[in-house]
Amino acid sequence: MTTLFGGSNKGSGQMATTSDGSHAIDKSKVLAATAPGVITPMNPGDFGSIRSIPVVPAPRYFDREEADRLKELAKEKTDGARQSKRAYNALGKIEEADATVHKAHRKYEGVVADNELGKKKADGRLAKHLHTLRPGYARLGMGIEQAEQKADARISEIRARLTEAAR
Repeated sequence: MTTLFGGSNKGSGQMATTSDGSHAIDKSKVLAATAPGVITPMNPGDFGSIRSIPVVPAPRYFDREEADRLKELAKEKTDGARQSKRAYNALGKIEEADATVHKAHRKYEGVVADNELGKKKADGRLAKHLHTLRPGYARLGMGIEQAEQKADARISEIRARLTEAAR
């Protein structure tokens, strides 16, 4: 477009035009994770788990003190599990909200991209139309130049006559 209308894109911060069908869509950026620890097929996580106490490897007897400590620990872990479940539910809702915003933003960006193409098509149509007007302007310009030449010639004739008459 700059060759049609003059000007330059150098230093304007704009990306190269796509009039030749080229693109700057980097697949690795499109498919990159949104955060370092997010779970993806390329980063499946460590499949770790939580174990508050070691596994009892074989049948055994527990004494009263061990049973009391385990019962108290079980109460703490049960409450911790309840609070953890609440926290994970909240984290899940936050993730869903983030995803909703992310999807809405990408949809908006798609609308912007679609409309940018529409605007560029309109610009292209105008550029083509302006080119169809050029011959008409050239004819007008040539007509004005011819009128100017005829007027200059007539003025020269009048001057020549007046100069002869004055002698």
